[in-house]
Amino acid sequence: MTNPLHALSPLDGRYADATAPLRDHFSEFAFLRDRVRIELDLLSALSKTGLTRPLSASETALLPSLSQNFSLADAEAIQAFERETRHDVKAIEYFLREKLQSTSLNDMLSWLHFGLTSEDVNNIAQAISLRDSRDAVLLPVIHNVLHQLTDFAKAHRALPMLARTHGQPAVPTTLGKEIAVYIARLQKAAAEIAAHKFEAKLTGAVGNLNALHSAAPQVDWLQFSADFISSYGFEPNFATNQILPYDNWVRYFDALRMFNSILIDFSQDMWRYISDDYLKQAVVAGEVGSSTMPQKVNPIDFENAEGNLGVANALFVHYAQKLMVSRLQRDLSDSTVRRTFGAALGHTLLAWTNLQRGMKRIAPNEEKLTAELNAHWEIISEGAQTILRAVGRSDAYETLKHQTRGRALTEADFRSWLETLDVDEATLIRLRNLSVETYLGFAIQLTDRIIKEFAK
Repeated sequence: MTNPLHALSPLDGRYADATAPLRDHFSEFAFLRDRVRIELDLLSALSKTGLTRPLSASETALLPSLSQNFSLADAEAIQAFERETRHDVKAIEYFLREKLQSTSLNDMLSWLHFGLTSEDVNNIAQAISLRDSRDAVLLPVIHNVLHQLTDFAKAHRALPMLARTHGQPAVPTTLGKEIAVYIARLQKAAAEIAAHKFEAKLTGAVGNLNALHSAAPQVDWLQFSADFISSYGFEPNFATNQILPYDNWVRYFDALRMFNSILIDFSQDMWRYISDDYLKQAVVAGEVGSSTMPQKVNPIDFENAEGNLGVANALFVHYAQKLMVSRLQRDLSDSTVRRTFGAALGHTLLAWTNLQRGMKRIAPNEEKLTAELNAHWEIISEGAQTILRAVGRSDAYETLKHQTRGRALTEADFRSWLETLDVDEATLIRLRNLSVETYLGFAIQLTDRIIKEFAK
């Protein structure tokens, strides 16, 4: 395939530019490159056990250079071997044998893939791709999303708006506070993503290092395995069978799914605010909102984000359902599922990118927000009945319910009702001071507190 118009997946076609940063971590080329690295790192590690001759300085430098300079021609050569073997890891071993036989390391060929099972190589390579893609690609975008929402919340921290519960007019809040709630939720999920420590294993065909122990029982292979895994910055897991239990990776995917689920909630709310005309979208010259309705400016960025977050989360859920369960020592159905990690993260990255674009194009419609508040003076009945309760009116709730339930009150209606009350002057003043634009509780202070927490 030379033209992205022929791509089967939109991640590699329509959305190729947005998802390009993940290719260096989850493409077939990247997977081959990282497994070559691990095979060569093992050869270097074995040379320090006393089982083989020590490597010269030039040989020590050669091994990492082969993976660092891994080329498309190298990847194609491995694929040529795989067409014969129908086994990708054995193809890598044959490729490296061919690569090293003309070097001073030709006497070390028997130590390639020594005592390993393919899954020892694969799980470390995929842990590298998950960790490095998080650090290099995902976390910077998460940081940008949170900063963008924080800037928006700060700018509109004191802008009153009508809040709704069950879709019905409730009480006033501020636009900034509504966004700040999402910032607080996202920040906790982001912290879990960033703090996740990945596990990997080097434990052989059924998890007991049988081959290594039988070939060289004098070597402390448990320590060797722990040191090898730790050299990549991973936690060694010795409670394995042929495969690394995927519990650890699934916890990472669950943290991503949590972050995405919060953003689905956010995207739907932004869509509703745009629909209710609380938010205005920038009109971009040349863009079209409908093939037949010229007036349309659609919230396509939030819609795209919501759709892609859903696809990503569906895959994350499948990982939890599929990868946590394996027949006996394992079956190969996990392998094909693991090759979709890039797709799940691709849809995730695409969603985050679109959400950022959508945020850049919105601004509050302050006139609409004010008009909506002033059309619903019944929303301060909560405050009125609470003030009346505080001075001993046991019928306060029922009185306000009779006046407001199912009715939209104007300011004049509310003021007229106040004059019918038999209360002391101090209480009446407190009631008169109620306003749909100032009955905000601690919305502004809470917004500031959340923003301050994020800034730490």
